[in-house]
Amino acid sequence: QVQLVESGGGLVQAGGSLRLSCAASGNIFRIHAMGYYRQAPGEQRQLVATITYEGGTTYADSVKGRFTVSSDNAKNTVYLQMNSLKPEDTAVYYCNANGFGRGQSPFNSWGQGTQVTVSS
Repeated sequence: QVQLVESGGGLVQAGGSLRLSCAASGNIFRIHAMGYYRQAPGEQRQLVATITYEGGTTYADSVKGRFTVSSDNAKNTVYLQMNSLKPEDTAVYYCNANGFGRGQSPFNSWGQGTQVTVSS
């Protein structure tokens, strides 16, 4: 079992900034990648940004240049710095981590989600 605990999020005006954090714990041998997805009402969950253990990053086109994903491998923690927020960034943001536990059992775990609301 791998647990993800998210923090951050909240209400911010357009143009503002927020920082999300997500810490993984439990049966972890190696994390392959961590990141964030988001889901707005009536829409499917979509990738926001991910980062691999080696530091490779992937961003949704809609957030490139505004959001920055980073990680602290020693703490099994991922961060999402969100700048120049827009109302269309409003969604529930979910942390994700995937990798292998001790005994080489694969995992793909999700956080509980945190609400980000951007007012115009």
